[in-house]
Formats: sequence, C-alpha cells, structure tokens
Amino acid sequence: MTDLDFRQGASYPVAGPQTTNLADILERVLDKGIVIAGDIKIDLLDIELLTIRLRLFVASVDTAKKAGIDWWENDPALSSQASRSALQEENRELRQRLKALESNSEETDTPER
Repeated sequence: MTDLDFRQGASYPVAGPQTTNLADILERVLDKGIVIAGDIKIDLLDIELLTIRLRLFVASVDTAKKAGIDWWENDPALSSQASRSALQEENRELRQRLKALESNSEETDTPER
C-alpha cells in the first residue's frame, strides 16, 4: 500500500508535457476534420484589384461525407462510376441524335407521289 503525504508544502510529481506522435495527430485531424480559411486581397489606392478566397478542408472520406462533401464521387476524372454514367448518358444522347438524323434522311430519300 502506498503512503500518502497530506502535509502542507509536500511536493508531488508534476506531469510533464505529453508527447504525441504524428500518427496520433493525423488520426485526430482525419477523424474530426480541420478547416483552414484565408483571404488574400490586393488593393491599389483603395481600389480592390484582386480577391482570392482560400478554403481547405482536411478530413477522412467518412468525415467529409458526414459534412456533405462528396464531389469526388461525381467527378469523371476521379470516379470510374461517374465516368461510366457520364459515358452512358453521352451514348444515349448520341443514339437519339443518330436516330433523328436517320429518320430525317429516310424522309428526304423517299420519292413523292
């Protein structure tokens, strides 16, 4: 059993700074997400010439989806599913145009009586 010292002025060990490794920090950031925002303005004689607004959201895919961000799922350059559906839509539209052109061509090729 440990003896406890309740005397006035007794010193107790003070906890030092906790060490956190990069993996722990990254796990916390991806789990919760972090937003970095900033604006850059260039003015000349009180005339605004240029404004650049920067927003950066760093999070895991699950956290981003919970925040309503899922643009990569619909971007054909990043998603094979989006690419496939875009190609299917384009293919459908081209078939409709071809059918319309063929029907117009048949109407002009038949001799009138």
